This record gives sequence, C-alpha cells and structure tokens, in this order.
Amino acid sequence: MGKVRTKVVKNLAAKLLEKYPDLFTTDFEKNKRLVEELTDLRFKHLQNRVAGYITHLVKINMRASEAEEAESAEVEGEAEAESSGG
Repeated sequence: MGKVRTKVVKNLAAKLLEKYPDLFTTDFEKNKRLVEELTDLRFKHLQNRVAGYITHLVKINMRASEAEEAESAEVEGEAEAESSGG
C-alpha cells in the first residue's frame, strides 16, 4: 500500500513546486534544506514530509518526461524508416 500524506503536506509541496519549479531536484537532502529556507515551518517532521513529497513528485515528472522523449524518438525513427523505405 502507498504512503498517506495529509492535505497540508500536499498543498505546501504543490505551492513550493509552482513558485520555485527549477530549484527542486531528486536529492532529498537538498530539497530538505530548500524547504527549511523557503518556509516558516517550525516542525522538522513536517519539513521532512514536504521535502520527501516534493522529491517524489520531481522523480515522477522526470520519468514522465523521459518516457515522452523516448516515445518521440521512437516515432521519429519510424518516420525516417518509412520515408527511406518507401
């Protein structure tokens, strides 16, 4: 089963990713420091949850973009094969 994340964690992560999309990476430690700097959360546990969720979302976005790139390269390869063979 998956992890349960509260609305607070999801909303904070979404706002941070929307406001600073290029700052966050797949590195949890770096994201943890960024969340600490960019928010005024007093609880380290909550900061870590937000940073972990942001890391998770960034990884999902990276996988999706890689899949799109692979798919477009495959389509281009098929188009070249059809044009040279036909």
